[in-house]
Amino acid sequence: MVEKGRYRHFKGNEYTVIDIAKDSETLEDMVIYRAEYGDRGLWVRPAKMWNEIIERDGKSMVRFTKI
Repeated sequence: MVEKGRYRHFKGNEYTVIDIAKDSETLEDMVIYRAEYGDRGLWVRPAKMWNEIIERDGKSMVRFTKI
């Protein structure tokens, strides 16, 4: 489960989770979030990707960390 609030992406940018929605075709949980930089665009990403452990430069890390 993804909680509403502010997160830092592993690359350093910050985002605010606004809500969770369901994809109308697959019923998959989707995270609705806003970038806290630049034009502050609104984005959507599958919740399963939000909580993923990723590998980068030989290190394992979470994609987003709640701050």
